[in-house]
Amino acid sequence: MNKITVYGHKGCPDCPPMKELLTKNDIEFTYVDIAEGIPQLKAFLKYRENRPEFDRIKAAGAVGLPCVVVNDGEKVLFQDLTLDELK
Repeated sequence: MNKITVYGHKGCPDCPPMKELLTKNDIEFTYVDIAEGIPQLKAFLKYRENRPEFDRIKAAGAVGLPCVVVNDGEKVLFQDLTLDELK
């Protein structure tokens, strides 16, 4: 089974639907609110600042939430993910 981590923020309108999608499909995940503290923000920024998946997002001036990370970075996915990518 893959380890799924969802980085989000309580003010992000796209985060609750992502959590709902995963829950409805019985996909276990850990949710990390990046505003809860510096360690949580740094964990997200480790991906945002170093992964090419974020290039298009940063160019658009967006943050990149919700961000779904599979197995500590094996894959980094966003809203356009398919459930097969998580299995």
